[in-house]
Amino acid sequence: MTENPRTISVTGSGSAEAAPDLLTLSIGVECRRDDVGTAYGDAGRSSAAITAALRGHGVADPDITTSGLNVRAEVNWQEGRGQVVSGYLASSMLSIRITDLRAASEVIAAAVAAGGNEVRLNGLELGFADAAAVTARAREAAWQDALTTAGHFASLAGASLGKVVSIEQQSGHPAPIPLAKMQRAAAVESLTVEAGESSVSSTVGVVWELLG
Repeated sequence: MTENPRTISVTGSGSAEAAPDLLTLSIGVECRRDDVGTAYGDAGRSSAAITAALRGHGVADPDITTSGLNVRAEVNWQEGRGQVVSGYLASSMLSIRITDLRAASEVIAAAVAAGGNEVRLNGLELGFADAAAVTARAREAAWQDALTTAGHFASLAGASLGKVVSIEQQSGHPAPIPLAKMQRAAAVESLTVEAGESSVSSTVGVVWELLG
């Protein structure tokens, strides 16, 4: 019989940072009206005005996506009558990819102005149009962390590392991508977007043989 080799299992983690080149913006439209047709029509006109403003500021059609559309009755409770329809709410959601971060503040301001009081800004995220290079650096950092830790434990055990038995890229909760730092310059001016840096994280599980 062949003896099972002694092994050591280690989890390594690492991250890499870089200046982001992509901003993803979520804009909602909500229209409350007395009748469903008016609510739906006004929401459509607001969405169309927003998308026209985005195109006018250089956002390409493939970077504008409608991700939600909803029309519902709003009700309240009245004594003796039960639930009574008080109006109708039409809403939609747009997801916008902005690749020219220098123009992001201007683009957002134009979209808000075009949509008027029906606009809802639901947040933004900074990231990478192609994260392959940053992800590769994060993986290298995770590997180096695992190798250093395994080597340390092997040394403490009076052994050395042999060949790699298995490698597993572990999934989990992704590291949060920082939102843009937003500052109000003045009451009548648009919010400014400062890109800063975004981070990509990686985790790897590695099993080595122990020698000696």
